[in-house]
Amino acid sequence: MRKLIAGNWKMNGLRASSDVIAEIVSGLEGADIDADCLICPPFTLLGGFAGQTKGTALKIGAQTCHSAVSGAHTGDVSAQMLADIGAAYVILGHSERRADHGEASADVALKVMAAIEAGLIPIVCVGESLADREAGLTRKIVLDQLGASLPDGLAGHPFVVAYEPIWAIGTGLTASAEQIAEVHLEIRTALTARFGDQGQGVQILYGGSMKPANAAEILGVANVDGGLIGGASLKASDFLAIFRSAG
Repeated sequence: MRKLIAGNWKMNGLRASSDVIAEIVSGLEGADIDADCLICPPFTLLGGFAGQTKGTALKIGAQTCHSAVSGAHTGDVSAQMLADIGAAYVILGHSERRADHGEASADVALKVMAAIEAGLIPIVCVGESLADREAGLTRKIVLDQLGASLPDGLAGHPFVVAYEPIWAIGTGLTASAEQIAEVHLEIRTALTARFGDQGQGVQILYGGSMKPANAAEILGVANVDGGLIGGASLKASDFLAIFRSAG
């Protein structure tokens, strides 16, 4: 399966960060790697980066959206607005959105449908906390989130799933290859059971402190179809090194 290497810049980056985008675009030129490359910057940089990367191998996405098309939602941005400004993907249900903004899986499902209706490809995040894992609840938490975050209307539409063990995000900790393989297989099995053949073709990304030193090993694990990269995506050389590991 073609891999997807996606960078989540979170609340980082100013207009001067266009230099990083230019370096990534340059590094992708002529790269013979069977993978797609995506950067999801803050809202403030979306339009500029979308224009800067038009016609290149680098795609631009967003980090969240509102479930409504428009309305009295001060400070929010709709999926249609994102598509209009040039976004191709949107990350939904990231653990930081669930924790910091109280987003429940039912909320995520509404946003997923909004993204689909706007022509965006949603990247739907699921993952357990350290307490969940230590209590033996990883499978239940991940599959419950997955089931409730994916609306039935997704059938026939492209979407991506990202497994992000919360305890390995920004901590320097990384799940072992065996732990990753186990959860990704559970996700693949659930997707296939629900969506049939489509579920076999859904990209499942790993998100949890992936960096150049461990990218090749993680990307070589069964059912790992790419990565959702945090801190390492802010530096062009690190992000490109991870991208090259996908080949």
